[in-house]
Amino acid sequence: MLKHTLQRLLLVLPVLLGVLLIGFLLMQVVPTDPAQVRAGPTATQDVVQAIRQELGLDQPLWKQFAIYIGRLAQGDLGVSIINNVPVTQELGNTIGPTLELMLASLVWAIPLGMFLGTVGAYYRGSLIDRAIMAVSVAGVSLPVFFLGLGLIWLFGFYYPILPFTGRTGPLWTWEGIQGIILPAITLGGVFVGPVARMTRTSVLDELGADHVRTARAKGLSESRVVLRHTLRNALVPVVTLIGLQIGFLLGGAVVTETVFSWPGIGRLAVGAILSSDLPMAQGTIIMLSLGFILVNLAVDVLYAVLDPRVRGT
Repeated sequence: MLKHTLQRLLLVLPVLLGVLLIGFLLMQVVPTDPAQVRAGPTATQDVVQAIRQELGLDQPLWKQFAIYIGRLAQGDLGVSIINNVPVTQELGNTIGPTLELMLASLVWAIPLGMFLGTVGAYYRGSLIDRAIMAVSVAGVSLPVFFLGLGLIWLFGFYYPILPFTGRTGPLWTWEGIQGIILPAITLGGVFVGPVARMTRTSVLDELGADHVRTARAKGLSESRVVLRHTLRNALVPVVTLIGLQIGFLLGGAVVTETVFSWPGIGRLAVGAILSSDLPMAQGTIIMLSLGFILVNLAVDVLYAVLDPRVRGT
């Protein structure tokens, strides 16, 4: 188990370096001069050149990347060109709301998806199964922004019972819970369908397995057969899918936070890119990529916990 975890940790390093390199190069092809943005439209060329030297933009590209990696190793992500505040400070202010939103989405989406998938598999071919699959396909196909705008129209304007703009308070207050309902439904809504479909397929395979027939032959109740002898063994592919979907959830958070003006990292990234704030954009890309990598690492470790055969590979 420890060896498996260490192997996965070692694989994270080249992936992280590749992400940093791609993020750095993407910012180089943006048709915007960071020195000009920082100096302002009325600045003289002498001022722009001085800022360029201050930011190290007059150095060769490989040297800029080496300096960039060196600063990252010291925890220095630079200073925002627009706000003139450290990028780490802005990220620290926005990571909490993003984690709140993702947690609120997963809390209801994962149990619901697994429940629907299990019920669909147990009643395979019935009207319930068909209805669940129809809802799952709709959830997979529906764009995040479309679902968000539909909820805003329904519960924000037609039946104005829930707030839909910004973070209305901490999550442990009633105002905070009201404010996060619509964003959490929007972000989690696209998560239910894939989990339900994968759970249904995996549970169907397990329901026909020999150990399940043996459990039924012993006279165990159906609830115990399904929950203990079927669903547990069916969790391995479901957990893998959940890990991958949580990574994609970070991308969905960018859209959801923009639609609901949620003060998270996704909205910060969109604002930084639109305003050509390159240090901030790079910082948000690093943070989102790091989140994706850590989620996949956690899934790899959990995969080994659920399936002992993986530990020996």
